Parts: sequence; C-alpha cells; structure tokens
Amino acid sequence: MRPGKDTAPSARRGRSRTLERVQELHDAPLAPLTTFRLGGPATRLLTATTDAEVIDAVREADATGTPLLIVGGGSNLVIGDAGFAGTALRIATEGFELDGTKLELAAGEVWTDAVRRTVEAGLAGIECLAGIPGSAGATPIQNVGAYGQEVSATITEVIAYDREAGETVTIPNAECAFSYRHSRFKAEPDRYVVLRVRFELEDAGGLSAPVKYPETARTLGVEAGDRVPAVTARETVLKLRAGKGMVLDPEDHDTWSAGSFFTNPILDDEEFAAFHARVAERLGPDAKAPAFPAGEGLTKTSAAWLIDKAGFTKGYGSGPARISTKHTLALTNRGGATTEDLLTLAREVVAGVRDAFGVTLVNEPVTVGVRL
Repeated sequence: MRPGKDTAPSARRGRSRTLERVQELHDAPLAPLTTFRLGGPATRLLTATTDAEVIDAVREADATGTPLLIVGGGSNLVIGDAGFAGTALRIATEGFELDGTKLELAAGEVWTDAVRRTVEAGLAGIECLAGIPGSAGATPIQNVGAYGQEVSATITEVIAYDREAGETVTIPNAECAFSYRHSRFKAEPDRYVVLRVRFELEDAGGLSAPVKYPETARTLGVEAGDRVPAVTARETVLKLRAGKGMVLDPEDHDTWSAGSFFTNPILDDEEFAAFHARVAERLGPDAKAPAFPAGEGLTKTSAAWLIDKAGFTKGYGSGPARISTKHTLALTNRGGATTEDLLTLAREVVAGVRDAFGVTLVNEPVTVGVRL
C-alpha cells in the first residue's frame, strides 16, 4: 500500500468550508435511498459530490466521535426500523475516465451505467456485471460478481480514505484480499471509505471476455470459453437478470430487494460430506445438490437450491415481506413492509435451511442497527 496525495482540507474545529457546501438534512428518511425501501431516519444526512467533501465529512465525524454510515446506491443495505443515530454520508461523486483500456470510476458512479459505457466503447471485462444495482464504490467491498465475472479480475487499484491513518491511500489489487463476496474493505468496514476504483479492461475488438457461466453460454448458444459481441453479452445478462427480478424496476416489487440476500455456502470436505448425507436423507439417494470447486478442500453449493429444497419456494410468505416470485434467493418488500418483517422472514429461511440440511446461510447485505 502506498499513500496517495491527500488534497482534502485538514480537520478543523467546528464546521469546515467544504461541509458548508454539502447538502445537509436532519431526521432524514433513509428508506428512499435503499433498494429495499426500508429503514428509519438518520439523525443527519450529508450528500457529498466530491472526494474532498467525502473526506472532510468523514474527518468531522471521526473528530467528534459521531457514528458514521456510508451510503452509496443503497442496494446492499438493511437499515433497522429505528434508523441510524448518527451521520449518514451519501456518496454522490461523479467521474468516468477512460484512457485506452484503463478505467477510473468515482465511487458515486452508477455501476450499471458505467458497464454500459465500457461496452459501448468496445471493451470487455465487466459486461456480464450489467444490471447490478448500486454504485461503483461498493464493487470492491463486496467483490461484486455475477454470470462468471468478478470485479477482482479487472480492478487494478482502489483509492480510499484510511480513517485509521488519516490519509488517502492507493491499494493495489494484490493487497485488497479479494475472495468470494469479500475483501479487506469488507473485513475492516470502519476503516476504509472507497473514493475511486481503477480497472484494466480488455480490447478484444468489440468481443466479450470468454463466456464462463453455463447459463449465459446456453442462452447465447455458445460453448464455455467462447467470445461473443460484448453488446450481446451485456444484453443477454440484462434479460437473464430481469427474468429473475434482479434489474431495478419501481413498478415490480420483486426488485424491491437487495438482490441475492444470502451468499452461496462454501463447505470444507467434512461439512460437504455431512451435507451430502442430509441431502440423501431428505431427498433420496439419487438427489444431487449443486457443487462447484471453491479451492483446495472446499466446495461451493447453491443458496437458492437450499432455500427451495427446504420448502421456501418462489413467492413464499403471507405478509408484506416475501420471497421473490421470480427467484428464491431474493427477499422482497411487497409494499408496506418493515425491516422487522424482512428479518422475520430471513430468520425463518435460515432456520429452515439449517434444520433441513445442516447448513447455515449468511446474509450478503450489510445490516445497520439490526442483526439476523
């Protein structure tokens, strides 16, 4: 890791000149800033449009001991009904800089728009991440992935404000500790505030990266490893996601969600053997659960399959929070739900899967003021 140049104003007593320009609201609703449309208000909500404003707001919160919640696109947040007692900082920075195959995105850039623009420029590497809601700054935190691609394959550096060191740092890919839906930023959520993300894409003459995901390959009518026009790959992924309620649509309550609510479990050999025995016991000796290599001695299985086979089918639920009618991995707000409604459903699913298969599901969205 090497420190970058920190051009933000130093922390001062009282309010800084930068913060005087930041949009500020008190007792501000947070639900409209999340894709779940759930959660209570924040004591204070700041909206920052430059890196300097972001850093200044963070420094002020740290200097005064004020709890701080970073909000990007709100697609991975579950906020408690009581809200957030502190400062919520909405990052609304803009910046899309493309130099050949090198891309730099400000944290506040809308991710799916950035993907579209890279495809229009004829570049490959993130085309199968189309339609994923949220902001660019969240992508390295979760190591966002879908349909055979993960951002860790193309990210070269992450520029972040290190709250512990009190300076801006540039962290190369090798030091980001990327793994399945994880990173050093997720491991230390109160330390880093992502400001910018840099990528190295591929110029394949307008073609996509090699297609890896079986469902994508089948839909495209190609073999795994083949390339197709990047535009076609993006459009195909968007259609697949839309069919599962994974592309935001304010009129479709199946998209009032955080996308996949649970991560796919990764089991060691002993855990997988016990799981395999439970599957045979429950579903019969010929039943086979999805299994994918996940590193030496590790196997990944499907959370969606577990949920469905445990009896939680599409549309499950009778209250305002239910499983999506299009995909068992998405928990949704059908309108009028509370966060507690959502958590009650999530806990029921976790308990049911554990009872059926001995596997404990882990939530993917970040919870604020509540726990699963």
